[in-house]
Amino acid sequence: MTSPAAAPPASQPAPRRGQVWTWGLWDWGSSAFNTIALTFVFSVYLTDSVGADLPGSISVNSWLSWSTAAAGVLIALMAPVIGQSADRAGRRLRSTGLWTAAVVVAMALMFFVRDDYHYLWLGLLLLAVASIFFELAQVSYFALLSQVSTPANVGRVSGFGWSMGYFGGIVLLLLIYLGLIAGDDGGLLGLGTEGGINIRVAMLLAAAWFAVFALPMFFSLPETPATGSGARLGVVGSYRRLLADLRDLYRREPHTVYFLGASALYRDGLNAVFAFGGVIAVTVYGMDPGTVLIFGVVINVVSALGALTGGWLDDRIGPKAVVVGSLGGLVVVGIILLFVSGPNAFWVFGLILGLFVGPAQASSRSYMNRLCPPGHEGQLFGLYATTGRAVSFLAPALIGLFTYLFSSDRAGTVGIVLVLAAGLAAIIPVKAPARSAPAVNAA
Repeated sequence: MTSPAAAPPASQPAPRRGQVWTWGLWDWGSSAFNTIALTFVFSVYLTDSVGADLPGSISVNSWLSWSTAAAGVLIALMAPVIGQSADRAGRRLRSTGLWTAAVVVAMALMFFVRDDYHYLWLGLLLLAVASIFFELAQVSYFALLSQVSTPANVGRVSGFGWSMGYFGGIVLLLLIYLGLIAGDDGGLLGLGTEGGINIRVAMLLAAAWFAVFALPMFFSLPETPATGSGARLGVVGSYRRLLADLRDLYRREPHTVYFLGASALYRDGLNAVFAFGGVIAVTVYGMDPGTVLIFGVVINVVSALGALTGGWLDDRIGPKAVVVGSLGGLVVVGIILLFVSGPNAFWVFGLILGLFVGPAQASSRSYMNRLCPPGHEGQLFGLYATTGRAVSFLAPALIGLFTYLFSSDRAGTVGIVLVLAAGLAAIIPVKAPARSAPAVNAA
């Protein structure tokens, strides 16, 4: 496209600042799942309390990693059908709302997971199901980025969204820690800890948090127009369309396909950092579960600042430089963490790790947005999610494998480092995207 491409398409009005804020509030609300359910509270509760007395030779960490891997396989199978349907029918916003509601319900049901290993399977199932719903919601939500940004500021807007997620996680973590976890009586509310009641109530609070802060976006943004006839393709037809899209995309923009493959690898490693970070802090580095929440608050501050800085750099030097630099830092710090011990070392290097995670995530989203032809964001972000989840079992499976083979939770972290390193090696030869998306004819 020529220089006028820096403005939104004529059919789309220029985004208003209020729309950017309500869009970012979804990221703020989604911290309830990423921070509370997936990383610092519910997953730690499952491994440190619910499954503490689990009989058998397989550790709780292995079960958690394998259930996460199974969820990733299901997401890879479902994303083409869901993403294409929403894009063709012009239901991108509606699709985001549907799957957001499903995540909220799954999180609320976590209230019924008591501190007893007989409830471990229910907890693992709900966490896996919520992960599936959350990823499907993100497909359409990421595609909405084009409605609230222009090619000139997409890096900053994406970084703003990620930072909102981190800051939302900070506030919610503090509320839950002070109100429900700190001390011996279940926080300031004094609910106690019998049967894990304080953690279970925390999940109800997290579900409500996501619902309340996600709602404004659905009243602020218009629904996207349809890009197809709206006819149902069915499961087989959706996969045929997926293969056809990939072939057509490879002929037109081969480096876009290369980016999809490379980002699939390193995004799996980034997801594993969040999914297993809190668990590893407790089981490997001896951090107290309550202290993990304080660590979560601090690392969210660091990651938010990293995302904001990365977004600023993104619009100046391009997203590829930000992604490559962040992945390089993550690999180096990950290797160091393999050889250090104790909570103090985890505090230092874990926070450095967080500094690189934020920019890697935010710039990956803006990288993909810059590659999207106008009007085809849903299609490309559907491929983004599909290719990502096609290998999303890799890091969790490797964590479970190394943990099982070496009977050591520390050995499991090798899986995360290997996947991040593979993603870094794969992204280096990929051509950096142009500052505006290419203009192509509809398929």
